[in-house]
Amino acid sequence: QVSLAESGGGSVQAGGSLRLACVASGPPFRDYYKSWFRRAPGKEREFVAAISRLGSSTYYADFVKGRFTISGDNAKNTVYLEMNGLEPGDTAVYFCAAGTRGVVSTSKDESDFTSWGRGTQVTVSS
Repeated sequence: QVSLAESGGGSVQAGGSLRLACVASGPPFRDYYKSWFRRAPGKEREFVAAISRLGSSTYYADFVKGRFTISGDNAKNTVYLEMNGLEPGDTAVYFCAAGTRGVVSTSKDESDFTSWGRGTQVTVSS
């Protein structure tokens, strides 16, 4: 299985931006579909954004509202989450995940993922 490591989290004020990165090591990252999830304090982990193996398809949670962009660079074994217009409600630990189920292109279902990073903290103040 691929190993994942997130970076790029931090503390910003409302309206600010952050770019998260998730670097993979192990099998070729192009063989995996990837997603970002987040867990806010006191809440369940929830889906944020997904990208297909070669990056041709993306899918977002409704709350993203055009503020976030997921992208990937398989040559660098990296998937990104560009976050703009951050709101205090975006405060959470952000996780990247990767999976290889053959019938899946993009997924928001945690059960479709076999590899998870440890997460990176994003804190947005008002």
